[in-house]
Amino acid sequence: MIHDSIFVYSEELLNYKFSKNHPFNQLRLKLTLDLLKNMKAIEDHQIVPPRPATEEELHLIHDPNYVNAVKLAGQGQLPEDVGENYGLGTEDTPIFPNMHEASSLLVGGTLAAVDSVMSGRAKHALHLGGGLHHGFRGKASGFCIYNDSSVAIKYIQEKYKAKVLYVDTDAHHGDGVQWSFYDDPDVCTLSIHETGRYLFPGTGNVNERGQGKGYGYSFNIPVDAFTEDDSWLHAYRTAFREVAEFFKPDVILTQNGADSHYLDPLTHLSSTMKIYREIPKLAHEMAHQYCDGKWIAVGGGGYDIWRVVPRAWAMIWLEMTENSKSYGNLPIEWINTWKKHAPVPLPLQWDDPDDLYPPIPRKSEITEKNTQTLDKVLYPIRNRKMTESM
Repeated sequence: MIHDSIFVYSEELLNYKFSKNHPFNQLRLKLTLDLLKNMKAIEDHQIVPPRPATEEELHLIHDPNYVNAVKLAGQGQLPEDVGENYGLGTEDTPIFPNMHEASSLLVGGTLAAVDSVMSGRAKHALHLGGGLHHGFRGKASGFCIYNDSSVAIKYIQEKYKAKVLYVDTDAHHGDGVQWSFYDDPDVCTLSIHETGRYLFPGTGNVNERGQGKGYGYSFNIPVDAFTEDDSWLHAYRTAFREVAEFFKPDVILTQNGADSHYLDPLTHLSSTMKIYREIPKLAHEMAHQYCDGKWIAVGGGGYDIWRVVPRAWAMIWLEMTENSKSYGNLPIEWINTWKKHAPVPLPLQWDDPDDLYPPIPRKSEITEKNTQTLDKVLYPIRNRKMTESM
């Protein structure tokens, strides 16, 4: 059966859980799906369960010794000092029972999305359980054990021989994915994130452009703290269009962390729902312009799981399915179901109020700085175009 879009989900994805009070909370997956169901915006036949990734698939990116360490950790058999070398058992990435199984399922969910799209069974696929972009070859980092996007890109290269454009709009730099393909000219990474001056992981500078044959295929736009919608969107739209035209991908993979929002507790940006309306729109357009529609989207960060993430992530599915119902009031049934669980008042509407926060004093200065950053990032592409047209 051919679908325009599929949604990868099962309750088992909620087993990726560090602890009760850890900021990374996969309940947001359930909140998002429930919002879509309340709107009658998704049907059961569009929902596809994830499968676990095989060890062979994990080894496309991850060191076999590391995978083994994760397995032992999840069974309570990894010595503490060994764990620390692998980034396991830290404050960010604590050990939890069966963590290998839970993490493999997140990776396999992204691979299920890949196979749906690359085999032509669907034009677009959304797996909100994925997007764990800080995982390294042999180390857990920043709430991420295995890096599903890196595994998926390598899997696409080996199985489908396709060129991949990876676009990361999480407030944190997509470091794990960037370093996985830093010397590979067939993978282009574009990350727009809050500057690493005050934010984990501290990387993602303009001059991180790739190395060897991959030089010129890594793009980073570190925007200033307190960046607002218009400046953020200008950087995103300009860079995505110019990078896509330069790279001409076969498939687009987007990572959709929802933590650039003003209400996110871990970051310092000042965007609103306005950017989450626009992010998937442009990805959709670029996928049809360059890739015959092939677009795989994953989740990522997003730590205000009540007020921000469900609305932001629902917008991706609504865009994929060309559903324009995301205006005005949120479904009252959804609000009534969840308000008794939420520690904060739930939003009542799709869009944020205009007075969500007081005016930012350095607005023009921040905007100007972001424009200069963008120009630096895109200079090599523009320079090349100019030379070619002479």
